[in-house]
Amino acid sequence: MKILLTIGLAAAVALGASSAFAQDKKAEKASTDFIKTAIQHNYAEIDAGQMAQEKGKNPAVKEFGAMMAKDHGEANAKAQSVASQLNVDPPKSADMMHKASSLKLKAMSGDSFDRSYINDMVKDHEADVKKYRQQSAKSDPTGAMAKELLPVLEKHLAEAKKIQGELKQTTGSR
Repeated sequence: MKILLTIGLAAAVALGASSAFAQDKKAEKASTDFIKTAIQHNYAEIDAGQMAQEKGKNPAVKEFGAMMAKDHGEANAKAQSVASQLNVDPPKSADMMHKASSLKLKAMSGDSFDRSYINDMVKDHEADVKKYRQQSAKSDPTGAMAKELLPVLEKHLAEAKKIQGELKQTTGSR
C-alpha cells in the first residue's frame, strides 16, 4: 500500500511539474509574441508619424505625427532592449497589415490623408492600450515595459481622439 501511495504521489508531483513547465512555456511565448508585435507597431507608428509630418494638412496632425515618431522611437529602443533580455530576434520593420495601411496613406493627401491617418491612430492605439494593459499584469520584462509605456499610449489615444473630433467638425464626417 505504501508503495502505491508513493508511486501515486510521485506521479502527481511529476504531472504538476510538467503542467507548470507547460504554463511557463506558454507565458514565455506570449511575452515573446508581445515584444515582437510591440516592435513592429512602433516601426509602423514611426513611419506613419513621419508621413503625417510631410503630408498632413492640419497643423495638429503634423504635430501629432512628430510626437508619434519621437515617442515610438523611444519606445522602440526600450522594446529592443527587452527583446535582447529575452533573447528574441527583433523584427526589423512594421508588420504587413501596417505596411498596407502605409501604402494607402501614401496615395492620399489633404483632408482625406488627415482623417484617414487620425482614424488609423485611434484604432491602433485603442488596440495597443488594451494589449499593454493585459501585459502590464505580468512580472517579466515585457510586463515592466508595458507598465512604463501604457501612460504614453493612453496619452496618444486621448490626443488622437481629440484631433479626430476636431477634424470631423472642420471638414465634415465624409
